[in-house]
Amino acid sequence: MGLLSRGIILLAMWGIAPFLPVPEGSIPPEIGFQSFAWWDGEWYLEIATQGYSYAEDGQQYSVAFFPLFPLLIRLLMSVGVSPPLAGTFINNLAFFGALWLLFVWVRPRYGGRVARWTVVALAWCPYSLYGSMVYTEGLFLLLTTATLWTFERGNYTQGSLWGFLATLTRPPGVAMIPGFFWTAWGKRLSWGAYGVCGAIALALLLFMAYCGWQFGEPLAFVKIQETWGRSRSFDLADWWRILMYVVIGVPNYDAGYIKDWTHPLIVLLIFILGGLLWTVRHQFTALSSYGGLLLVVVLWLLGGDPFLTLCMVWGGLYLLWRTRHQLSRPVLLYGVFSFALILTSGRSDSSERLVYSIVPLAIATGLTLHQHPRWGYGFIGLGAIILATLAIRFAQQLWVA
Repeated sequence: MGLLSRGIILLAMWGIAPFLPVPEGSIPPEIGFQSFAWWDGEWYLEIATQGYSYAEDGQQYSVAFFPLFPLLIRLLMSVGVSPPLAGTFINNLAFFGALWLLFVWVRPRYGGRVARWTVVALAWCPYSLYGSMVYTEGLFLLLTTATLWTFERGNYTQGSLWGFLATLTRPPGVAMIPGFFWTAWGKRLSWGAYGVCGAIALALLLFMAYCGWQFGEPLAFVKIQETWGRSRSFDLADWWRILMYVVIGVPNYDAGYIKDWTHPLIVLLIFILGGLLWTVRHQFTALSSYGGLLLVVVLWLLGGDPFLTLCMVWGGLYLLWRTRHQLSRPVLLYGVFSFALILTSGRSDSSERLVYSIVPLAIATGLTLHQHPRWGYGFIGLGAIILATLAIRFAQQLWVA
């Protein structure tokens, strides 16, 4: 699954994108590892080659990004590997490690079929694109999976190490603390379980200490988020905008009134047909499954990126709630608090990519696809198509997530 999905990314970026017309506002894609290092990747490469920067002048600086990934890039650079190749290699290696470890973790608990569908969910989600770019998705997925797995096995020494490294990769690693603490308290676990919480918090404290020593501001990595438009609040208006983009269309929403009824009428028809398919789902299982998939495809063609954002964030939250009784307490609480961090970040931009990095969501999706395999096959097919389109856009330096 990992090789096939990565092959589609490589084919799209190096075999298709360079031969397509260049969209306005983009540059001709290039065949090389630099094409994997746009957007956040450029920040990680800057940290690896030049170190951190920060100033309180309203501009964006690299201190917003945590240090483990650029440190690993720097390590490979010391033996002669180019920065873009180093970042690509590390993230892809970690991504494949996450797929393998997730399968090993899920299979004894839920069975081989659920484990395979969980791998499908992680490998074929369109935002698995970022498991192969110079981003931290693959590394973060690997380290959080290792932390959760070793904690559940009672290996708190390894859990402390992986949790420490996970939070050094990305600050949402701290979302594991509430679940671990509650589990340790409720089950009267040994002090080692609390030590995992301490190790996760220590990583955050160490980066704060570095920011205080280097820039005189321990919370520099928090303050700089404002330059990316992030705050610590839930922006209802922003999510309403995303919903209206899907329901009535961007031109209608931007105009402030319905000037073209075509889009909203098609959406209304889709919901009516979806309701009818739902009512006959037990009598006509195949029809309702494949008909529902067709309606999802039409919604994606209409709604585009806003539709994918709603599916990833609010659909993902629903799946987590739907499978809440099947997930262990630390896994479920990590998912809940991760969603809480994303929803209170102050904007919807990149939320779909951040949700992809929540490993409990992959397990919840695997449990659901196991019960509805026809949807699973459709997930693979549609996921492959969207993955290829996102890869082409990334290669053209167009915004994806």
